[in-house]
Amino acid sequence: MKKALTLILSAALLVTASGCGATATPSAGADTTKKPDAATPAPAATTSKDPVKLRFSWWGGQARHDYTLKIIELYQQKNPNVKIEAEYAAFDDYWKKLAPQAAANDLPDIIQMDDAYISQFGGRGQLEDLRPYMDKGTIDKTNISPAYLKIGEYDGKQYQLTMGVNALGPVMDADLLKKVGAPVPAKDWTWDDLEALAKKFKENGKLFSDRVDYKVFFPYYLRSVDQRIYTADGTALGYTDDKPFIDFFKRYQRWYDAGYVLTLDKMAQKKLTPEDDEMVLGNAGASFAWSNQYIAWTAAAKRPTEIIAPPGNTGKKALFLKSSQGLSVTKNSKNKEEAIKFVNFFINDLEVHKIMKGERGVPINSKIQEALKPLLTPEETKVFEYVAWAAENSSPNDPPYPVGSVEVLKVLQDVGEQILYKKISVEDGAAKFRKEANAILAKNKK
Repeated sequence: MKKALTLILSAALLVTASGCGATATPSAGADTTKKPDAATPAPAATTSKDPVKLRFSWWGGQARHDYTLKIIELYQQKNPNVKIEAEYAAFDDYWKKLAPQAAANDLPDIIQMDDAYISQFGGRGQLEDLRPYMDKGTIDKTNISPAYLKIGEYDGKQYQLTMGVNALGPVMDADLLKKVGAPVPAKDWTWDDLEALAKKFKENGKLFSDRVDYKVFFPYYLRSVDQRIYTADGTALGYTDDKPFIDFFKRYQRWYDAGYVLTLDKMAQKKLTPEDDEMVLGNAGASFAWSNQYIAWTAAAKRPTEIIAPPGNTGKKALFLKSSQGLSVTKNSKNKEEAIKFVNFFINDLEVHKIMKGERGVPINSKIQEALKPLLTPEETKVFEYVAWAAENSSPNDPPYPVGSVEVLKVLQDVGEQILYKKISVEDGAAKFRKEANAILAKNKK
C-alpha cells in the first residue's frame, strides 16, 4: 500500500475536505477572486518602523513551549520592531485562563484554537475573520488546499487557520509490550483486544493508560456504530438509541474497576502534559493521544515507542482526520495586521517548520510537506506515514462542533465520573446525559 508521501498526503486533503462537509473545490465564500467585504473595516496597517507588541497564547508540553519560543525569536529577528509576549499552559489550564480574558475583552492577539471552541469564540464575535486577509494576500494560501481552509470555517467565516492535520494515534511502550509478551497491536484490533492487553499489563503491575478520554473516544465509538455525537444542525444529540452510550460506559466501568486506568482522584491531579503522563513515567503501557503528540510523548519517555491505530475502526468508519490545532486572531487585538503577518509566518515559513517538524500536525502547505521529508527523524517520519495511512483508512470527519458543545462535553465528563463512582447507573447516566445535552443544544434552534 506504500505510495509516495506526496500522493498519500493528497488523499489526506480529500478526506479532510469530506470530513468538514466540503468538497476539495473552494466554495463561493472562499473564491480567491472575491474582494474583501466593503462592510468589513480593514485594520490599521503598521509600518516596519512602528513598535508593535503582540501577545501569543498556546497550550502544550515543555517541548512545544521551548520550540515555539524559538519560532517567536526568529520572527522578532526578522521584524525587530515587533515584541511578542508568550502565554502558555497545559490544555485544561489554557482554556480556564482564556475564559476570564474573553469576558474582560482582553484576549491575546493570537490564540491557539481547537475545533471544539471555534463556535464558542467565533460565535460570540471574539475572533477575526481571516478570509479578507487571504483575499488580499496578507495570508498566502497559494499552496494550501481549500479543504484545509474549510476546517477553520464557522458560520461562513474563516475563524481559524489550521497548523496541521492529525488523527487519533495512541502511543505504546515498545519495551513493555515485549516484557508482557504481546505484539504491537494490529491496525484492525478491537476493543476486546484492548481489554485483553490491558489485563496483561495489569498482571505485570502496570496500568493500560492513565485514561481513555471519553470526551474524545465516546464520539469516536459512536462513529464506529454509524452514529454521531451531534445532529448536522447542532440542535440535538446525533444518536437516538442509548445503547451505544450504555455499551461504551459499561466497558469503561470494567476497565476502571479492574484498575486498568488511573482513579479519578489521581487523574484530577494531572496537567495532561507529556511529562506527567503515566506511559512516559513508565507506569502504563499506552497513552491515548493524537498523532501529532507522538513526538513530544516519545521524547519525554526517552525509550522506544510505537504509534498505533485506535481500536474499533471497523470498516474504516470510526477514524477521521482532524485539525491538530489552529491559529486565530482576536477581535480585541489592537495590532491585527501584524498579528495576521505572524499567523502567515507560522503557517508558510519553511524555517518555522524546520523547527516544528510536524509536532503540531502534518503541515498544510504542500511545498513545506515536500521540503520537510528529507529532514525528518525516524520518529517524525512515523507520524507523517501514520497520517498518510489514516487518510486511506478513515471516513469523513464530523462538522465543526456546534455552539454549546463545550458545555455538552462537560456534562459528559461529569456523568461519566458519576458512573465510575457508582453514584448513578450506566442506564440512568445515559438518560441524564441525553436530557441535559439536548437542553443545551436546543438553544441552537432558530
